[in-house]
Amino acid sequence: MDLTRWSGAPPDASPAKRRNFLNVQIDAVGVGLASAASPFLPVFLTRLGATAVQVGLLSSLPGITGLVFSIPIGQFLQSRKSIIPWFSAARVMVIAAYALTGLVPLLAPQQYSVLSILAIWALVTLPQAVVGVAFTVVMSGVAGPQGRYALMSRRWAVLGVTTAVTVALVGQVLDRIRFPLNYQVVFLSLSIGGLISYYFSSHIELPENETAPRTGRLKLPQLLRLYVDEIRGQPEFLRFTGKRLVYTLGTAIETPLMPLYLVRTLNASDAWIGIISTVGTAVVLIGYLFWPQFSRRYGPRLVLLITTLGLSVHPALVAATQAIPMIAVYAGLAGVFQAGLNLVFFDELMKTVPAARSASFVAAAQGMQYLATLLGPLVGTMVASAIGIEAAFLFSAAFRLAGFVLFLRQGKAAPASPAQPAVVGD
Repeated sequence: MDLTRWSGAPPDASPAKRRNFLNVQIDAVGVGLASAASPFLPVFLTRLGATAVQVGLLSSLPGITGLVFSIPIGQFLQSRKSIIPWFSAARVMVIAAYALTGLVPLLAPQQYSVLSILAIWALVTLPQAVVGVAFTVVMSGVAGPQGRYALMSRRWAVLGVTTAVTVALVGQVLDRIRFPLNYQVVFLSLSIGGLISYYFSSHIELPENETAPRTGRLKLPQLLRLYVDEIRGQPEFLRFTGKRLVYTLGTAIETPLMPLYLVRTLNASDAWIGIISTVGTAVVLIGYLFWPQFSRRYGPRLVLLITTLGLSVHPALVAATQAIPMIAVYAGLAGVFQAGLNLVFFDELMKTVPAARSASFVAAAQGMQYLATLLGPLVGTMVASAIGIEAAFLFSAAFRLAGFVLFLRQGKAAPASPAQPAVVGD
């Protein structure tokens, strides 16, 4: 049976492109299975007795490593003829961390469980940073300039279905097995998704990269100067990523607040936490069907403005209620807007990136994202500790609203101009 007809590739796509589209979708199934564990990781830490700062640190750890290493990783990947092996290997390493997390209660004394889990996730921040850069480059290479909405909407829909169904089941499992065995079973079982992801992502086929010419060994300051000059030569890239940074900071501020709010303020059960996560993930699927059509009719700029404004309201709505069912409703509304935001951020970023230097420019964009990922959770937990978690949610909403205003003032983005490869040493 020819499965490539279900790939979602354009009708005139070559057999190789159809296979790539299919591999991307099946890879999403594996990632979706593993991602179902993600919303329960901070909850697990909280139930083990982690402080608000430790929960915030879990969210900030990738930002620390990514901020330091994203640009070197981008330069390294830019010099590889094929990014695929690095992408698939890094992905399976990240997902394996869930299995190790599940083993911690068996192997570590109870008083060291939280620190052991934080140590595991600190170690995998480097492969996380590799995935962060490589994912965007690989997906853009598979989709091509005209296929980003089609590929990513289908991929994220598949991932969303898988995650939503799995999270719903996980919430029920957690409520029916004693703690901490319930979390061990869940984390170890869902890490199987890493093997699925590795197999199919490693079979994606893309043309070899254009590597930068080697014209001798340069000192680090010279390399940095060349890199900065290269980035500065793309003003549309700088404008977009700068405004996205402000918006993402607001999102990152909220990241550690939700599990703390659900567990400590509302005393929500694992089943309700699973329902809230499932609703948010499942409704995203509607968005992935709706926003590509909306974009074709009204243009991506309107998608950008509607989604950034819609998501700006979400933290304020959460802060205004202590009714758990209403939080599930708000998660559903946010899911619709989040789908459009994921698509438009991906597409608008790649419009500003020179194709021949995609890894280097995506690394710079990821560096800005990691800055937000590093600062946001720490700011969120500090504000929550100082003046209350409801005020911290409003703080998140204010940053998102500021990002929306910046995008509102943004003119139409110009395509990226060709960039000259930076010189690299031996």
